[in-house]
Amino acid sequence: MKKHLAPWAVLAVAAALTLSSCATGTGSKGDADVTYDPNATLSGDLQVMGFGATDEIATTRLDRTEQALGDGVKVSLIEGDLDIQQFLSAVASGKPPELLYVDRNKLGSLAARGAIIPLDKCIEGEGIDTSQFVESALDQVTLDGTVYGIPEFNTVQLTMADKSLLDAAGLTIDDVNGSNWDAMAAANTALMKTDGGKLSVIGVDSKLPEFLPLWAKANGADLISADGKTAQLNSPEVVQALEYAVGIYDAQGGFSAVKAFRDSADFFGAGNQYATNQLGAMPMEQWYLNVLNDVSPEATVEFDTFRDTSGEPLAFSTGQAWAIPSGTKNPAAACRFAKTMTDVDSWVAAAQARVDARAADGKAFTGLLTANSAADAKVKELVTSSGDAKWDDGVAAMYEANDHTFSLPANPADQEFTTAWQDAVNRVLNGQADPQASLDQAQDEAQKALDKAWADLQGEG
Repeated sequence: MKKHLAPWAVLAVAAALTLSSCATGTGSKGDADVTYDPNATLSGDLQVMGFGATDEIATTRLDRTEQALGDGVKVSLIEGDLDIQQFLSAVASGKPPELLYVDRNKLGSLAARGAIIPLDKCIEGEGIDTSQFVESALDQVTLDGTVYGIPEFNTVQLTMADKSLLDAAGLTIDDVNGSNWDAMAAANTALMKTDGGKLSVIGVDSKLPEFLPLWAKANGADLISADGKTAQLNSPEVVQALEYAVGIYDAQGGFSAVKAFRDSADFFGAGNQYATNQLGAMPMEQWYLNVLNDVSPEATVEFDTFRDTSGEPLAFSTGQAWAIPSGTKNPAAACRFAKTMTDVDSWVAAAQARVDARAADGKAFTGLLTANSAADAKVKELVTSSGDAKWDDGVAAMYEANDHTFSLPANPADQEFTTAWQDAVNRVLNGQADPQASLDQAQDEAQKALDKAWADLQGEG
């Protein structure tokens, strides 16, 4: 499975899959005659693509899953990051892995191509309780009413700020959590500093291009309709959100100046921007809280949820999911693997392993977010006070954010749609277009891709 096709061959296979995507959205190949039974004895090989057991959260769950599969199933992990083209080539050649670990925002197009199979029979047969899943996560793996993935981790955003910088400027975290855009713009100016004409402290980092969906939603807009069929990229609210978030950079000398200074920071080390007081505030994924707690526990960092313009908590839900490739030779084992990796008992066991590992290092457990609400409730019970209010507040904010999530719904043109809006943001950041014109272009590109992909899915292509 590690062998690579020549570039021309990969492109040819991918093109063939794309051209044959019309009316292939059912993706039933390899599943039609399978009986899923949680009590059945399983056997055979189970190759997993895209997943690495690199920490106790992964290894604990993997051990439990291998026990659930039994001695008759041989599990092997395909090393390395997921290569979508390699995966599509494997499906096209009739030699797919048994299981795929993939970002949820890629599932729509994979399902539409027939590269992965529906999981209705898997879910029913193995007794997977989908009511436990976070709604926004389940939406991301459901295309046209059919579930194609079992969601795993959940990623949300928090407001992370330097309290010492806020205090010195006479500000609070309420000024930078997104609840008041005028206050946030003023705080950005008050917090930023230059030295010899060069930026020495970033006031606010609005984290573009990746967080445009968050800024748009905070302003009352969705980038795409709930049914995943209509792009809404150039709505007045999205244009205003982009103008504002880019303006945060413009007030600091432009995106290139902020990015250059940001990239010079020791982001994952003890010399990170909070430890060195070089960043006022930013929205950031919750896993960075753990990084800061590990490498700079004495940093004067402060946390809150990110908030919409009415002051309500808000987070953009992303994460991974398990999917079963079309043509797999062992879908029953793949289904049980996905079920066990994401069930409540597995998550609790993994969290306890993390608690024990952190305690051995003299550190507090800072929580764990999954796409399983029932598991999150159990894991949360393992969280105890760290003895430092800032970290406790950060964990509380993380769980609050997880209760107020939204996602971009699955659609058969998810990659083209994402590329359209991210390219639009980058054109503005690079000074190549103004927000309205750039989003108008993106709207046209995205809608054409959506129309074609939905027509193909429904057999009109």
